[in-house]
Amino acid sequence: EAPVFLPLRTMNRHGLIAGATGTGKTKTLQAISECLSDASVPVLLLDIKGDLSGIGAAGAANDKVNDRYARMKLSYTPAAFPVELLTLSGKSGVQLRATVSEFGPVLLSKILGLNDTQGGVVALIFKYCDDNQMPLLDLKDFIKVLQYIGDEGKAEIEKAYGKISTTSTGTILRKVIELQQQGADLFFGEKSFEVDDLMRISNDGRGMISVLRVSDIQDKPKLFSTFMLQMLAELYATCPEEGDLDKPKFVMFIDEAHLIFQEASNELVQQIETIVKLIRSKGIGIFFCTQNPMDIPASVLGQLGLKVQHALRAFTAADRKVIKQTA
Repeated sequence: EAPVFLPLRTMNRHGLIAGATGTGKTKTLQAISECLSDASVPVLLLDIKGDLSGIGAAGAANDKVNDRYARMKLSYTPAAFPVELLTLSGKSGVQLRATVSEFGPVLLSKILGLNDTQGGVVALIFKYCDDNQMPLLDLKDFIKVLQYIGDEGKAEIEKAYGKISTTSTGTILRKVIELQQQGADLFFGEKSFEVDDLMRISNDGRGMISVLRVSDIQDKPKLFSTFMLQMLAELYATCPEEGDLDKPKFVMFIDEAHLIFQEASNELVQQIETIVKLIRSKGIGIFFCTQNPMDIPASVLGQLGLKVQHALRAFTAADRKVIKQTA
């Protein structure tokens, strides 16, 4: 008989929903999303398993549900919520894209995992394109310029911008091709997604729930990390400072969050940590959902104000050690 409430004003302090498979993380995530939508707060769900879009249709009562509601002295009213499906891979949803120019040299270098020298070459490419009013829209544009400065344009570039090592341009090219192999060509290009499109209120006054279906890029963690970082950076750059609001402007749920971090470089984790630290003042909340709290780097975990802990399971000595650390 102890009701649990999540105050709306604390929902931009970020959070963690953790627990073993089948312990109810998805239901918790859906329940919180529905309450936020009812409170006119737009929500973005990153749907890895493909099971979150069900909130777009009204549920159906059964004996178990009716019995539980009767014991809680509540009534069950099924409802559908305003949902828009989005995609990164061109399947079942509105395609999200961003241009290479929008990433900028620093973010692109971090995603490609380049060292300082190679990052300098990427900055040079962006400067050359700016000076010559050539927009970098997709990775093919970037590769063409990279090949040009290493071949017929080498003399012109070195005269204006200094010497360039062919080893560096070769390494950058290989890294870009690796990103292309994970399907990045579908993501890079026009027309870029607008942050405002994710922060809409439906006609009935409820917050729009955008479900980004990424079930087909589970095996492409680099593409997933690239998109995540671009979206967070874009949200941070676009939204004005808001201070402490009575309710958040926007809340984002990242399901199976370990996929972002498992192949992320230190620079990438640092970038995510920095944005998570600063984006709260913009009125934006970020929730990570994962099977084990230890999947999230300690530096990011320390920024999460709310924790919903479902059951954890231990089958091995390593599992027990992790549960002990979590406790």
